[in-house]
Amino acid sequence: MIEAKGLERPTALVLGAGGGIGGAVAKVLSARGFRIKALSRRAEQMRVVRPEYEWISGDAMNGEDVTRAAADATLIFHGVNPPGYRNWETLAVPMLDNTIAAARANAALILFPGTVYNFGREQLPSPEEDAIQTATTKKGRIRITMENRLRDAAESGTQVIIVRAGDYFGPEVANSWFSYLVKSGRPVRSVTRIGRKGVGHQWAYLPDVAETMVQLVERRSALGAFSRFHFEGTFDADGEQMLKAIGRVAGCDNLKVRNFPWWMVPLAAPFVPVMREVREVSYLWRETLHMRNDRLVAVLGAEPRTPLDTAIRVTLIGQNCLPGPDAIPLTAPARTA
Repeated sequence: MIEAKGLERPTALVLGAGGGIGGAVAKVLSARGFRIKALSRRAEQMRVVRPEYEWISGDAMNGEDVTRAAADATLIFHGVNPPGYRNWETLAVPMLDNTIAAARANAALILFPGTVYNFGREQLPSPEEDAIQTATTKKGRIRITMENRLRDAAESGTQVIIVRAGDYFGPEVANSWFSYLVKSGRPVRSVTRIGRKGVGHQWAYLPDVAETMVQLVERRSALGAFSRFHFEGTFDADGEQMLKAIGRVAGCDNLKVRNFPWWMVPLAAPFVPVMREVREVSYLWRETLHMRNDRLVAVLGAEPRTPLDTAIRVTLIGQNCLPGPDAIPLTAPARTA
């Protein structure tokens, strides 16, 4: 349960509340009784979209803005990335440093969504939470630096929780690999196979990731100063299960399967920033990745997990590929190990 003084609601500052993972975490925290403060350069617009949160005008790249927004917060969720996938090497770490400074000023917990990019091929297929990180990609090396910064903060007295997960999917997820499987805004007539046949891949339904993170926050007193967890989510052992599930949900057992045009990526990379990112992480589609959740289950008892077909149905409705919302089954997330 929430730790609060008297009847006072605890306050969480969510950086990235207008995005996929930040929005999902803010939603769960709010449902648990947290007062949500959110920093945005578009605060006026976001007050219309999410009026239930306290929107503060500011920039995560401005340390004074972050510290001001974090006043009275017992939790800071760091879910912001450099805009447009540009300038990661100059913006990502300074933004995190601003969060660390604000957390120190308020004795707040930092909740951080980790990634699999920290792991190079040497750690595959099943890296442990504390495995040595030997990323060879630019983004992976930056992520390693960010986790090291968080470890240093924890050693200086700031509690940190990191949750790593596979590729996000969900009703409000933008710029997701799932959007390459099907075309948003169109009925499902075909699917795209992204990885090699037989290569396992890990997916994470965003509402379940957010629920997991908040359950860990509720158990913060039982955790150490620096805690890393792996969220298992949906492990597609041969790369075909997600495609089959999309077919089931769409009512098409024999969907046409296309192969992702990897040949196009190096040609587009010099001109399209996101294609440079795709090229760097392409090894994760050629080699199996399966992060086990044993440490997470030991703390929570079970990992929150929505049945796959339900999760895909909600996602397809969110991407305007299926009619809704009446088509969404009212199925609560199951708790599985």
